[in-house]
Amino acid sequence: MRHSLLTGLLLACAPFVAAASCFEGGVFNDANGNGRQDAGEGALAGIKVSDGEHIVVTDKQGRYRLPDSAQPNIFIIKPAGYSAAIRADGLPDIWRPRSGEAGTAQCRPFALVPQVSAPTSLQALVMADSQTSNALDVDYFERDVIAPLRGKHQAKLGMTLGDITNDDPSLYPALTKAVTSLGVPWLHVPGNHDMDVGADSDASSLASYHRHLGPDTYAWEEPSMVFIGMDDIIAQPGQKPAYVGGLREDQFAFLERYLPTIAKDKLVVLGFHIPLFDHVYRAEDRARLFALLEKVQHPLILSGHTHNQSQVFWSAAQGWKGARPLHEYNVGAACGAFWSGVKDAQGIPDTTMADGTPNGYGLLNVQPQGQYSVEYRVARAPADQQIALHAPKVLRQGAYPAWGVYANVFMGYDGLPVEFRVDGGEWQPMKQVKQPDPRLLVENIADDLADNLRGYDRSPEAVPSAHLWRAALPTRLAEGEHTVEVRTRLNGKQYTSSTRYRLQTASP
Repeated sequence: MRHSLLTGLLLACAPFVAAASCFEGGVFNDANGNGRQDAGEGALAGIKVSDGEHIVVTDKQGRYRLPDSAQPNIFIIKPAGYSAAIRADGLPDIWRPRSGEAGTAQCRPFALVPQVSAPTSLQALVMADSQTSNALDVDYFERDVIAPLRGKHQAKLGMTLGDITNDDPSLYPALTKAVTSLGVPWLHVPGNHDMDVGADSDASSLASYHRHLGPDTYAWEEPSMVFIGMDDIIAQPGQKPAYVGGLREDQFAFLERYLPTIAKDKLVVLGFHIPLFDHVYRAEDRARLFALLEKVQHPLILSGHTHNQSQVFWSAAQGWKGARPLHEYNVGAACGAFWSGVKDAQGIPDTTMADGTPNGYGLLNVQPQGQYSVEYRVARAPADQQIALHAPKVLRQGAYPAWGVYANVFMGYDGLPVEFRVDGGEWQPMKQVKQPDPRLLVENIADDLADNLRGYDRSPEAVPSAHLWRAALPTRLAEGEHTVEVRTRLNGKQYTSSTRYRLQTASP
């Protein structure tokens, strides 16, 4: 154990007795997994417990004692090789309110269930911004995203990166029921729409979140990965802007104490809501975070908030001084464009995001020695639906080739090779362009020209996409129909998509 952790260690000398304050308590080996300490189920030593600022470890009797603080929750850092007990609502039982649970005078000990074989390879479901405003939105989320996954995924862990609801904490139980029905431990990170409306300070802004979903800073360990969830929204009630992106002093203290204890060969994933590149993110906090993560061999950032999708690779030009670029995957929203757009035959809105990305969720694939990959899945679509194409239906034969095919590669990033060919000819490179996706522009124009509303909320106004490619279509081919194919490689897999256009002769 590192010295920085031991200096925060405070242990009680008397035998453990459940206390009204959860700043002291115990951890035991829940061999039968029933959540209660039965005869023969011994204490667990060496388990980290934290309040989001300080970290202590349990002694030989499984006891811990944290310093008194103003932190609203305390939590156990679930170690690799154990699973957490399950709460009545289906969430992992890894936290306690600092004063104990309502209706009791005691702080229940933490139960950890030994795993017979903890896999070194792991897949996690990564969702951002379910952002439901009412029960109807929860129904969309359930039918569009959750139901198609039930019993059909390989994930061992799930997480939602903020804006779980849209300013309505009364919807937390329904959303918790939905995600926990997938049968994996589900973690949450708060978003700006998870702050309590009317809160008068940053410290009180997440009271409902803390009550329903637990701590806003925590860590969860797996054999090849550590996930650190953190609230990176600083509320500024009564000011403009109403919040900024950044971290509190207690969160920096937690990272400073915890990061050095993590094995160097593990992937360290930080889950935020506000992306580090957002214009409201405090530059000084980002620089301070970079300085901590530059000492980590295998860091990864996951974020939400934008209702677009992008992959950013931070480099020295942006202030990152690590050995390799820092990868930030800004995950497309589960709610897409806030459940907007024309409804389909199932009554679910199209909800394509402003950058042309359909709504869906991410996958994080973790391998030993810090290796990983990220993927995206469009809701209710095949796994290979990774490229959306737009091309004109008809062009004049022999016309100047001023019209093109556009390819929106949902997981595309700067420098990704994307190619096209016509009628099985030679593959040629496409050019990445920072333009709105024409597919969404078509929807915008249709909304403009419609005499009546086409949906409850119209599709968002298209914005330049971070993952759009273009190539001019040849017009000096034979009259008739021609096939366009587009391909790219992501994580070693080739993805293709195709469309058609027709050349027609015309006279002036």
